Amino acid sequence: MRTDLTTAPVAVLIRRLAIPAGTGFFFNTMFNVVDTWYGGRLSTTALAAMSLCFPVFFIILAIGSGVSTGATALIGNALGRGEHDKTRRYVLQALSFALLSACVLTVLGLAFAPHIFRFMGAEGDYLSLALSYMHVIFCGTTFFLLNFVMSAILNSHGNTVCYRNFLVSAFVLNLLLDPWFMYGGFGIPAMGLPGIALATILIQCLGNFYMFSRLATLGVISNFRLSELLPRSQQYRELARQGFPSALNMLTVSMGIFIITWFAGRFGKDVVAAYGIGTRIEQIALLPIMGLNISTLALSAQNFGAERFDRIRQVLSLSLRYGFILAAIGTTAALTFTRELMSVFSRDPAVIASGVSFLRIEALVFPAYVLLYVCVSAMQGIKKPVFALWIGLYRQIAAPWLTFHVLAIVLGLGVMGIWWGIFATTWSAAIIVVVYVTWILKQLEKDTTIV
Repeated sequence: MRTDLTTAPVAVLIRRLAIPAGTGFFFNTMFNVVDTWYGGRLSTTALAAMSLCFPVFFIILAIGSGVSTGATALIGNALGRGEHDKTRRYVLQALSFALLSACVLTVLGLAFAPHIFRFMGAEGDYLSLALSYMHVIFCGTTFFLLNFVMSAILNSHGNTVCYRNFLVSAFVLNLLLDPWFMYGGFGIPAMGLPGIALATILIQCLGNFYMFSRLATLGVISNFRLSELLPRSQQYRELARQGFPSALNMLTVSMGIFIITWFAGRFGKDVVAAYGIGTRIEQIALLPIMGLNISTLALSAQNFGAERFDRIRQVLSLSLRYGFILAAIGTTAALTFTRELMSVFSRDPAVIASGVSFLRIEALVFPAYVLLYVCVSAMQGIKKPVFALWIGLYRQIAAPWLTFHVLAIVLGLGVMGIWWGIFATTWSAAIIVVVYVTWILKQLEKDTTIV
């Protein structure tokens, strides 16, 4: 069933879309938390290897997120204009685009992962563990990207419940499969760290079947022919124009994680492991905000297509209000239970101490993430994805590289210089985003008044 995102009360729609999406993101993050917890049970080296893999793994997530963001914007705009034939073309071409992108990414990932890890300083068992994990993940890239795109198609129709159901089920399955594949039993050999990766891929594959069955109920792909999946230049160009800037923006996050990991690596594997755990905890605190991202994107896309710019402003206002309340709760929890949260994932005193210093500063950045995520989602919904890329380049690469070097190395603040550098770059980027988005909305409303 499709929800009309252009007429129903905005507050009701935000809750209807954001709560299932936020719940899904919670279980998706808990999925990753389970992986991290089991990795820590193997050894500190295995935990550090998973942290090292995250920037590379994030490339897959970035491409998937970019393609799905572009698909949501285009499909949502077409739905808002009532162009159902165009909606069908975008849906089928988005699936085709995801398949082609997955094939390219798998080949490149398998070829270049060893060079990336060596450049990041991995060697010996550290390198072998990282490669054993990522080789399995890269072989399952297709499953990841198809799930991303199918969830985007459903989101653009106002349905965030199906992806939530998959993510909840995935979390439960992961609890069972991780220890089974790691330690073996019932005919399965003990696989260690690669077993965690294999469990992830199997679950994503099962998710493909479920998501496609839900997608079929929309009616937009009924009686489709395989020829409709063949690449069409116009739709591919539009998907690339909307999706690639969003993917590149997400890739700047991967680069940002790489930069932080590279600087943190200068102070030892304990700091790298602590940063990896800290980011998992941060993700949990920001989960409800991620649900607001999905609702903001879907609502902005359809209302932009329907030229209801007043509703886009309402979406932003209410989403930011909800986001600040949720961020305040996350900040309070992170500051109150910092050491206890770190102790859940590691028993190493050095890792815990480094993680505590990170979280006590990072918790103060949560409100800035609200401003960044919600405003950028709105810009992507109104087909302005390039701005997100520019702000990503500033926040993740240019500013951190300079700030970390000055604070950590030149001024001699060490690891604390990295943590405070994250604080400074994130808040400055949030201020820039607010100024830009305010100006864009005024321009849209001004143009509508003139017409």
